[in-house]
Amino acid sequence: MTRRRTLEEHRHNLGEIRGIMNSMKTLAYIETRKLARFLDSQQAMVASIEAMAADFVSFFPETLPADEGEIAVYLLVGSERGFCGNFNESLLPAMESCVAESNHAQPMLVAIGHKLHTTMETDSRVIAHIDGANVVEEIEAVLARITQTLLTLQTTYPTLSLFVLYHGGGQPNQPGGDEQQVLMQKLLSPFQRYLDKKSDYSHAPILNIAPADFLLELTDHYLFAVLHEILYTSLMEENHRRVQHLDGAVQHLDDKENELSSQCNALRQEEIIEEIEVILLSAESLM
Repeated sequence: MTRRRTLEEHRHNLGEIRGIMNSMKTLAYIETRKLARFLDSQQAMVASIEAMAADFVSFFPETLPADEGEIAVYLLVGSERGFCGNFNESLLPAMESCVAESNHAQPMLVAIGHKLHTTMETDSRVIAHIDGANVVEEIEAVLARITQTLLTLQTTYPTLSLFVLYHGGGQPNQPGGDEQQVLMQKLLSPFQRYLDKKSDYSHAPILNIAPADFLLELTDHYLFAVLHEILYTSLMEENHRRVQHLDGAVQHLDDKENELSSQCNALRQEEIIEEIEVILLSAESLM
């Protein structure tokens, strides 16, 4: 009886844990649906700005600053919470590969997300830790902290090479469409890839301000838009992985609960048999 009660209590506890994990999985799935809507419009905005930049650069290439800043800063977009597999750990080898390819001996690292910061807390190259977003509504606050960190760095290093590493799916808006992977984008200096691109127009755009001032303002808008897109994409992939991770955990708990139910039923049958044997023995002693 004692063993069966212990198993019943264990099965009950697993059921409660299973309910909590299933709720977390549902919330993560809902978040991916919300983020898909935000990401659609943000990607359209970034594409529009990039098209404008390509047209501008084809006529005013001399306005672009030097491609390399005096120091490299890497933004690593991790997760604030867990239950998303190796989401944070997989950023590190990708970052080391990018650093090796770019020949930046002493890059500065900015870790976004509590779980990522915990993973990198012994890395002396980390100069700042920024809390990540749990839900899409918190992304604005995260972006404000990123902006403040970069502005602080620029007071010491006026020219920066800025790289961002984050998780993205194989196809846009399709988490895990082919294979979830770590992506890298270079945000500063921007628009260098358009230097050899010819414009679709025969005449230069008409500007109301100096080309250099226009580029400066366009860069601000671009960074604001593309960082939004990156944070949306990363949070979407994080939640997609959380759904997958928790789905596996829930399935494991279901299997364990079924196993315990079978054990409890077997023990209950043994108890019933023992009770019947006691009754029969008692009946024989009265005859």
